[in-house]
Amino acid sequence: MAKSQETYNKKEVRNRKEKKRKEKEQKRQDRRTNVRGGSGLDDMMAYVDENGRITSEPPEPGRKASVKAEDIEISIPRKIAEAPENKIRNGIITFFNESKGYGFIRDLGNNQNVFVHINDMEEKLVENNKVSFEIEKGVRGLKAIRVKLLK
Repeated sequence: MAKSQETYNKKEVRNRKEKKRKEKEQKRQDRRTNVRGGSGLDDMMAYVDENGRITSEPPEPGRKASVKAEDIEISIPRKIAEAPENKIRNGIITFFNESKGYGFIRDLGNNQNVFVHINDMEEKLVENNKVSFEIEKGVRGLKAIRVKLLK
């Protein structure tokens, strides 16, 4: 019977595969015998203390606070109605761009700048005019509406 045709290169490839398989098996055996990280799951546990901080020690049994199930609220708390302020405010137009149609009013009560658009003005106004206005929430923040010239 004739000898099989096995070249040197084929032998090298087979030997490398066999060596790699043996190394992989050895690593698997090492992992089984040497558990990394000590006790495993216990090292991965984290606890939350009474102040909301994450710690590695379990809480003391005597420090646990009892909570009644009726006291737990699962919904969003209702918004308390704000005290109605004086809706009409007074201010001075600090900047107004006639071509773009917007500007800012400085509230005399709290020195806050409020955006104003030309569509919210009831008459034609220019910078440094004293005006009365109301505030409402706009898309980007507070905005003045119903702007009138003070006489």
